[in-house]
Amino acid sequence: MRSGVVALVGSPNSGKTTLFNWLTGSRFKTVNYPGATVEYSLGHSQERFGDPVWVMDTPGTYSLNPKSPDEEVTRRAIFEHEAHGAARLVVSVVDATQLARHLFLTRQLMESGFHVIVAVTMSDLLAERGERLDIQRLESDLGVPVLAVDGRLGGGVPELLERVRQRLDQTASQPAQPKPLAPWDETKIEEIFHLNSQLGRAVTGPLTTSGADGSASRSDQKAPGAAARVRGVTQLWTERLDRFLLHPVFGLVFFFLIMGTLFSGIFWAAAPLMDAVDQAFSFVGESILATSPESLWAQLLSNGVIASLAAVLVFVPQIFILFVGIAFLEDSGYLARSATLIDKPLSLLGLGGRSFVPLLSGYACAVPAMMAARTINSPRERWLTLFIIPLMSCSARLPVYALLLAFVFHGESAWKGGVALAAIYLASLFVGAIAAVLVGRFVKTKDRSFFMLELPVYRQPHFTHVLRQAWTRTSNYVKRAGPPIFAFALLIWLATTFPNYKMEDPTERLNTSFAGQVAKPIEPLFEPMGGDWRTGIGLISAFAAREVFVSSLAIVFQIAEGEDDATMQDTLLTKMREAKAPNGYPLFTLASVLGLIVFFMIALQCLSTVIVAAREFGGWRTAIVQLVVYNIVAYVLVVVLVQGLRAIGIA
Repeated sequence: MRSGVVALVGSPNSGKTTLFNWLTGSRFKTVNYPGATVEYSLGHSQERFGDPVWVMDTPGTYSLNPKSPDEEVTRRAIFEHEAHGAARLVVSVVDATQLARHLFLTRQLMESGFHVIVAVTMSDLLAERGERLDIQRLESDLGVPVLAVDGRLGGGVPELLERVRQRLDQTASQPAQPKPLAPWDETKIEEIFHLNSQLGRAVTGPLTTSGADGSASRSDQKAPGAAARVRGVTQLWTERLDRFLLHPVFGLVFFFLIMGTLFSGIFWAAAPLMDAVDQAFSFVGESILATSPESLWAQLLSNGVIASLAAVLVFVPQIFILFVGIAFLEDSGYLARSATLIDKPLSLLGLGGRSFVPLLSGYACAVPAMMAARTINSPRERWLTLFIIPLMSCSARLPVYALLLAFVFHGESAWKGGVALAAIYLASLFVGAIAAVLVGRFVKTKDRSFFMLELPVYRQPHFTHVLRQAWTRTSNYVKRAGPPIFAFALLIWLATTFPNYKMEDPTERLNTSFAGQVAKPIEPLFEPMGGDWRTGIGLISAFAAREVFVSSLAIVFQIAEGEDDATMQDTLLTKMREAKAPNGYPLFTLASVLGLIVFFMIALQCLSTVIVAAREFGGWRTAIVQLVVYNIVAYVLVVVLVQGLRAIGIA
């Protein structure tokens, strides 16, 4: 493998990460808005393409003079990385349909002293407009190698790697010695853009019929026949759709309809798959317990491990459908429009269109969402975005919501639970908006970020690509949630089973267990919320992972000991209805369940999020304040809600 690193550098949405995936065989997230790559990724090229080289994918940047944290990551990665120093070679990735803007960065790289190769993407979009690109002319004018690549199908990737290897060999005795570029003044910037515009017009032209050698030639005459009919079809449909989807009024209506449909569909569309998963786990648990009902090992596996995993993994189909929906919107080009559309409403909260990407990412996981906030160049907007991201209902909350809504709407039409779930997700946006307004009063800086976004044309999503992205994200969720679920399943089972594991009365055995002895003294803390020490164990264990709340209930109520013809989820719901509070009243009621939903909406229980927040805020002070404030506010609101509902007769 050749030494040194080849860096991929380009503007957001230039196809850079897609090219990185083809080069390395990786499956990194590729989306149609800025901020998808928030840290550089490193990998070696696939061996099937020849002698491997190290390739680095960097965050999208418009300039080598950074205006946001993610652009600073790119500058440091290519100029002064602590492990490999400056990049030996830079592949400047440019969009064929945006040459004037994207070549600005290319010229900065060249002037900084890097060895540069230009990789032109989106040539297929140019062809759909009835135009072609004169690669030879572009290469001659720039004075650096230029190649066309097809990011969607991988065309041109082997040729690019071969040219990279040749360039590395040619420059081995003359390594690049790049120096940071001083900011260009306005005159220089206008001059470069004018030069790029002239070059863009010179190297693009209408398609013509093939020459005698079979290669397409360019002509200054209008392209005949099919090429003329093809030109602008995709762009025309994009413009027609944008009249509605980007309309200042109708656009917001479509936005909320689309998002509402996505989140409500999660509940009912996943029902058949959830039933299948639940039945499979029920069969395994019953089979293990049937082999030796009195064995502690059988009880541990059935009532502990299998029951707790089933309680969470039964909701994986919902999580998968959530990721399918988001990937579909990404691939189609709509999410970029969403960021543009929501820019004005967010500005009323002290945020902006760039905040939309991290906030939407928060519905999947707060950790990458906080990292995506690096694209925000305004310190004030970035700080506010980081502060409210934990209020977005991440995928870890979905199993909790799904269980509690299944309790409320048990036996009723699935659409009711779907509408309620969509309402919860929209409510998290509303709560985040209130938090942004309130907290924004204490952030006095007046700086505002600019919002510039290149809107891709609408494209038909690739079904296999959407499924692959959703599967990758779901797998990552399972891998992340699995270890803490297993660890706490073992711990909670031991704590609720011993020391009196031979006691026949399950209620008395639970009350006299280690868990009961430890948790009962703090039971008064949970009683105003409508809970007892058993729900308290779940809430405390949820600080390791929110999903553990569901698995802890499964263990505490020993759901594997239900009737043979009942699935694990049905058994858990039945035991939740039968559970009694210390005062003899039902433990789970409409009031207490609504209280739990509100608590999980607001409380910050994810320790991984706290750690990342400390890094992104630049210190532990704000992260600790965030942790304390959200949990106290959640507790107070739940107590007020539950006691208020009870006061008006809603138990």
